[in-house]
Amino acid sequence: MDISGLSVTEIKELVKSSAGASEEFIIALARDQRAGVREIYRKLKKAESAAIAEAQRLAKLFVYEDDLRANGYHPVAGVDEAGRGPLAGPVVAAAVILPDKVHLPDLNDSKKLTPQKRELLAGQIKETALAWAVGISTVEEIYRQNIHHAGLTAMRRAVLGLKVKPAYVLVDGFRIEKLVIPQMPIVGGDGLSASIAAGSILAKVERDHIMDSYHESYPEYGFNRHKGYATPEHLNALARLGPCPIHRAGFRPVMDSVLING
Repeated sequence: MDISGLSVTEIKELVKSSAGASEEFIIALARDQRAGVREIYRKLKKAESAAIAEAQRLAKLFVYEDDLRANGYHPVAGVDEAGRGPLAGPVVAAAVILPDKVHLPDLNDSKKLTPQKRELLAGQIKETALAWAVGISTVEEIYRQNIHHAGLTAMRRAVLGLKVKPAYVLVDGFRIEKLVIPQMPIVGGDGLSASIAAGSILAKVERDHIMDSYHESYPEYGFNRHKGYATPEHLNALARLGPCPIHRAGFRPVMDSVLING
């Protein structure tokens, strides 16, 4: 393929088209000595290397699911929760059953993603999943059970809410109490298992939406910005106003704000 008669601008347009993906075109770019063309070639090779690395990373995320399926467990669900640390609002969990073969670029632990990327992936997960469900533990349940057990309760509710019953459940962190389905707790599972990562994204997005809705009722606390976490803005609002009904009464900064405000 001879591209010597094409301008750098014309070559850039070709790169955007299907012709730009052909092996013949790539070879022609590599042979061209023009600085602008060599820069185009460099960027293409960099993007190719990044795509290969991403594909390898995603393949590793399915190691647990693939191993369980190879041992006769199908389907496999992953479950995670969001909201252990905040001073306000519920803890939210999500369970997800992904298809055997699914391509979800950038799928990862929700904490490593931007809010925009989480929203995008949440939509893709819901569209491609065999089943997904959300479970919630309220502020009152967090107070009665403590945050650890409330988180497990939310995860159990999410798993039991799946419309497709899983044969096995991969859990981020700790074993879920009172769950009769076989399960495997994985420390740091949201970065090691595709199903758990998907659950972490849905849980985080759902909880953020809930906190945004609470902002409508209690705008003075700024829940739409900090989502209930102990940011300076939130702590200052607590010190000035005291807690509102969605604050977690057993958490130290909340108890301290009660003493300050009488």
